[in-house]
Amino acid sequence: MQIHLDAVGGVAGDMVVAALLDAFPEHEAGVRESVARASRGRTACALLAHGDGVLQGRRFAVTGPGGEAPERPADDHAHHHHGHGDHHHHHGHHDHGHHHHGGGHAHQHWSGIRRDLEASGLTPAVLSHALAIFGHLAQAEARVHGIPVEEVAFHEVGAWDSIADIVATAHLADAIGATGWSVSALPLGSGRVRTQHGPLPVPAPATALLLEGFLTLDDGVPGERVTPTGAAILRHLCGEQTQRGGPRRLLRSGLGFGTKTLPGLSNVLRVLAFEEQGATGSPGHRELGVIEFEVDDQSAEDLAMGLERLRAHDKIFDVVQMPVFGKKGRMMTHVRALARADAIEEAIEACFRETTTIGLRHHVVSGAALRRRLDTVEVAGQPVRVKSVDRPGGRTAKAEADDALATEGHAARQRMRREAERLALDLPEDER
Repeated sequence: MQIHLDAVGGVAGDMVVAALLDAFPEHEAGVRESVARASRGRTACALLAHGDGVLQGRRFAVTGPGGEAPERPADDHAHHHHGHGDHHHHHGHHDHGHHHHGGGHAHQHWSGIRRDLEASGLTPAVLSHALAIFGHLAQAEARVHGIPVEEVAFHEVGAWDSIADIVATAHLADAIGATGWSVSALPLGSGRVRTQHGPLPVPAPATALLLEGFLTLDDGVPGERVTPTGAAILRHLCGEQTQRGGPRRLLRSGLGFGTKTLPGLSNVLRVLAFEEQGATGSPGHRELGVIEFEVDDQSAEDLAMGLERLRAHDKIFDVVQMPVFGKKGRMMTHVRALARADAIEEAIEACFRETTTIGLRHHVVSGAALRRRLDTVEVAGQPVRVKSVDRPGGRTAKAEADDALATEGHAARQRMRREAERLALDLPEDER
């Protein structure tokens, strides 16, 4: 399954959890259990039905110790990361902030949160997702504030929210087991966000670091649209994102609301779950990169050598050429190369290197291929390679043309090939 996150209103930790649970409600009990386990029962969570008069979806609410819900700050999507707070790491307090009251604020250091998570009895897979997400967040904060990553501290109320959002996301990432995650272009937002360091520009500096490499857009709606926790989750799940082309079947969708209200826009994150591509076709279906270009100023022998080199390239399957007529009736060579879809950039580079073309077109197409194998059989003391293929109507075999060359005369070569093909088809399955 492939999961696509559509950041309509934005991305925050609670929105990711709410949207995923809206699409996969069967995981709600598991999420509650993981959150309770991670917080040693100090934090509970609830999935609430929520609508804004336009859309109907879910909200993910976290209740703190004693059951009261620490209200997520409404002026942002729960901007609950905080860097080193009131600098208490300079005072030599290394109790990792457990209910440590310094300057009226309770903090939890990342090193303490990590230790707690490791000792909490979360399953190894959920723990590894949670530590990876938290690690991204802590590293970004450490870079922003210029402190060691161990000393990054989370303001306590924020820490409850962060831990619940991140552990719930980790549980869902493991339970859903998607093979690929992708996300739409992300709304950048604008203005300032209030933090305990005073007002910071939007996106907050830590968020900006985490979103490097992601596509963004300005949709004209102000405010903080992606929170640091949301960005850390995206970095973990969609950091390697592969936007697949081609048709795929939509299986489920879900809507998760954030806390904040946006002017003229539903503050939702949408989840779309797709069937794995190729799950409907035969195992031989695959994606191919097609590269096409014309050459009109390269000598025939040099072009032949260049195309031979392209054929030998390990990311290129095949190269064909054909004559075409260009302007003023000038004859040119049209070249078409088939490459691995995931290595199309490398194949393009090779085309520019081996030929004189200065521009080319490329696209990805769906291909289908039959299972094949190559056997070597001996005919009249000579090795002949035979390619055999499993077709819907049965197996067929074809001798490699080059291998009968030593035999003189067309009829003798034909006989040799037929004999080789018969031998190959008679090979037992396990030798093939």
